[in-house]
Amino acid sequence: MRDSATEQANSPQAALQVEGLRKVYAAQGNAPAKEALKGVDLTVPKGSVFGLLGPNGAGKSTLINILAGLVVKTSGRVRIWGFDQDINPRQSRAAIGVMPQELNLDPFFSPAGALDVQAGLYGVPRSRRRTAEILEMVGLTDKANAYARSLSGGMRRRLLLGKALVHDPHVLVLDEPTAGVDIELRQMLWDNVRRLNRERGLTVILTTHYLEEAEQMCDEIAIVNHGQVVVQDSTAALIGSLDAKTLVIQPVGTAPDHLALPGGVTLERRANGALALSYRTGQIAAEAVLDAVRAAGVSILDVTSEQADLEDVFLALTASRQASDGPDAA
Repeated sequence: MRDSATEQANSPQAALQVEGLRKVYAAQGNAPAKEALKGVDLTVPKGSVFGLLGPNGAGKSTLINILAGLVVKTSGRVRIWGFDQDINPRQSRAAIGVMPQELNLDPFFSPAGALDVQAGLYGVPRSRRRTAEILEMVGLTDKANAYARSLSGGMRRRLLLGKALVHDPHVLVLDEPTAGVDIELRQMLWDNVRRLNRERGLTVILTTHYLEEAEQMCDEIAIVNHGQVVVQDSTAALIGSLDAKTLVIQPVGTAPDHLALPGGVTLERRANGALALSYRTGQIAAEAVLDAVRAAGVSILDVTSEQADLEDVFLALTASRQASDGPDAA
């Protein structure tokens, strides 16, 4: 186990620092060279749960593979827990654990054997290996000596999490960890991640297509699109950056076909008869919207409000980036 007092004194200001990171894949056959990362700058605060989001092909997997040492960068600088990947490759690799999206397990190893081998690859002495503890954490104690090929898909994903933790890393990368898993496994995974983050200060970097999951789990988020970081900010600030709001009004009876609404207000009639009126709070006051509805002769039975969420932010930012790059952008 780490000495937490010594670790705190010697820890860097950021868990991960990426500066000007570029990756160009060489041309192959008829396929031209592809610039997957275009000068990415990224700082992940230590002790945070950090979301790395973006559409398919945005460059997230290339970035993660560079961090894990599986892909060689074209240029730029990567420091993991203060260790420069070029100057201290062994220390930087030891500081990070990666749970990959692919279920790449040796089918002839048991979970206990797989964790033991992984720990050996990282040079963890037998006296400091935590195989039984990790198996219990990921709920595989009763499968410790079963062949990995006999495990279900969910169990294999748990084992991948265990393998990422055997060398006690400072930074844990979870690449689409809950893709295709059931609710029970998802809850188990997040309970473990929250506990590791809270009790041991583990920094977690998460990629996910479940934006609601990122909104609930992440302190800070970076959105990547076309090989560049479009934005990085706290989750609360990103959601707050869209001042979109929707008033959902349940009328008494049926609302008239035509409502004279202030400019900038859009109306959606929902199946249950409710009127969903969307507007920007920086331009229009809620009272002005309600006044317009009353002026149209609508009696209001009930009214609720809906705020923008992370999905709205994600779609707005990636759509604007797509438009600026043009329809032929790679």
